Amino acid sequence: MRVADFHLTYCTNIHPGESWKATFDNLKEYIPKIKGELYVDEAFAIGLRVSDEASKELIKPEKLAELKSWLKANNCYIFTFNGFPFGSFHRQVVKDEVHFPDWSTVARTEYTLRLFTILAAIMPTDMDAGISTSPLSYKYWHKTSTDMKQLMEQSCSHIMEVVEYLYQLKLDQNLDLHLDIEPEPDGVIEDSKGLISFYNDWLIPLGIPVLVEKFGVSAEVAESLIKEHVRVCYDVCHFAVGYEDHEAVLDIFQKEGIKIGKFQLSAALKANIPVEVSQRKPVEKALLPFVESTYLHQVIGRLEDNTLHAYPDLPDALLDLATTEEIEWRVHFHVPLFLATYGHLHSTQEDILSVLKLNGERKLTSHLEVETYTWEVLPEDIHLSLDQSIARELNWVKNHIE
Repeated sequence: MRVADFHLTYCTNIHPGESWKATFDNLKEYIPKIKGELYVDEAFAIGLRVSDEASKELIKPEKLAELKSWLKANNCYIFTFNGFPFGSFHRQVVKDEVHFPDWSTVARTEYTLRLFTILAAIMPTDMDAGISTSPLSYKYWHKTSTDMKQLMEQSCSHIMEVVEYLYQLKLDQNLDLHLDIEPEPDGVIEDSKGLISFYNDWLIPLGIPVLVEKFGVSAEVAESLIKEHVRVCYDVCHFAVGYEDHEAVLDIFQKEGIKIGKFQLSAALKANIPVEVSQRKPVEKALLPFVESTYLHQVIGRLEDNTLHAYPDLPDALLDLATTEEIEWRVHFHVPLFLATYGHLHSTQEDILSVLKLNGERKLTSHLEVETYTWEVLPEDIHLSLDQSIARELNWVKNHIE
């Protein structure tokens, strides 16, 4: 929905289902309920998650026509896809497999191109549209510098196939489409520093000759086209887990000419670690309900001198709780936006408020997407009905923008 100068939506990766039928059934069930909870009369935005399996069905002309008809009848529009999870994302162990297949593979490339073909057919023609994607791969899969070099070269080659396709769509249909890379803890691109390095050391040098040869543009134009069609999915939770200063990060992105494709509005868990070991039991007790087997919940601890220490998952961190000298933990767990505290725990809600303020001042992107997808694995005392939960998130953001 339109809120001030922004398009606000929620990501449908919250709904289980890998087939297009299951995905479409969820839209039909939940979108009218959520609109009702929000008392929305104007056009309602949907951030659509389409799996690889579903994309192969949806791309068929009759299915696309059916979706377009439903969107029109229900006064809805789609400007963003979540193309990060390729396969199953609910009710099974996902963990690091959320990165599979990674950007070194043809499968990831074909899936993403398929999503763009679908998005081009249904997007509003008066605005840009984007697809968020994996930060290339999971860094622990690549053990040597040779392995990493091969991954980066293959990934850049595949991403440039997407850039070529998007630029051709711009030339042929005047559509503004972008691939939005989503840095994540323990991804190959996990923070702002890694993202800038990816652009400057890999994508730009390897990508410029591709566009110069195919389209006959100058090197300067080629670089600008790459930055136009490859942007950032700025997941606030991920940057907050890494203790990043949002204003400083957005400053350097602007200086480097790196654009924001969308802000994913999500909150991480935050725990203050008492100095006295005897006082840490309440923190451990508060964190234990968040230990679950579906998703990775990376933890980054901060020492008093601001040195950071990363743990691959929450259970690994809890093993060190009694002995660590860290004074704060931040946990990659997408908790509800509208709650600032959870007993002995807190959220990084203030990071979302900071990003909303900065984007309001700078107009970095009009795309805002709430991405709280962990409702099924949250402790019971946080649960509401799904449509009420989503509506409450959207209302919270709407109220803070207004």
